[in-house]
Amino acid sequence: MTGDTSKPLIETKNLHVRFGRQAVLRNLNIAVPRGQTLVVIGESGCGKTVLLKMLIGLGQPSKGSVLLEDRNLAQLNDQEIARQRTRYGFLFQGAALFDSLTVTQNVAFPLKEHTDKTSEQIQHIVMEKVAEVGLPAEALDKHPAELSGGMRKRVGLARALALNPEIMLYDEPTTGLDPIMSDVINELILNTRKLHSVTSIVVTHDMNTVRKVADRVVMMFPLANLKPEEPQLIFDGPPDALERSSDKRVSQFVRGEAGSRLREMQKNSH
Repeated sequence: MTGDTSKPLIETKNLHVRFGRQAVLRNLNIAVPRGQTLVVIGESGCGKTVLLKMLIGLGQPSKGSVLLEDRNLAQLNDQEIARQRTRYGFLFQGAALFDSLTVTQNVAFPLKEHTDKTSEQIQHIVMEKVAEVGLPAEALDKHPAELSGGMRKRVGLARALALNPEIMLYDEPTTGLDPIMSDVINELILNTRKLHSVTSIVVTHDMNTVRKVADRVVMMFPLANLKPEEPQLIFDGPPDALERSSDKRVSQFVRGEAGSRLREMQKNSH
């Protein structure tokens, strides 16, 4: 680990993102200290996944900046941004495994691409990461199509951890999983933080994930349902404060209640 722990490891400053005429993120200011697990919640379409992509430099802000240890990602050249991305692990929503590769080959992929390690060293790391996420040795030679959804997620996590990242980004890590496997993934997120001291940013709709893994929660709201002067972040605090929020939009989301949102949707459909 490098850098000043008193400063944010990663930070957005006045971040705006627009696709054509469609504004997705507006004036987001989020500072994530080293070692924190930040969970980002909010209904579909509020820009959570776009935020994750911006944090790893997979898009250019329309305005504002994303800073990694005070370095503006948008100002780095292609070689430097590629080097900085090796500091991240990314667990994609659908695991995003290579269908034609085995589990071993999928987990080994970033090691072959970004390191000079020998085949024996790579194989050792693959075995270590696969064991860390609780996959049996017999899964190593299987292809993604032969695995359950939960196993694919764990392969994706093993691959994300292969380079021992400083920052882990999780995009809806429990989507599509049954309650037991969802809890397995939540436990693995906790275990990853314990073993590797990573800084984690988790995008999720799953309140069980929020309660189990979050040090801090921010809630975003769709810009289409906000007035121009209203902030897009409508909550920023510890997870136990969610239940006590006086903002009805927060309490409705936490409790899974449609409330006024259903009336808004019906109104907008006419």
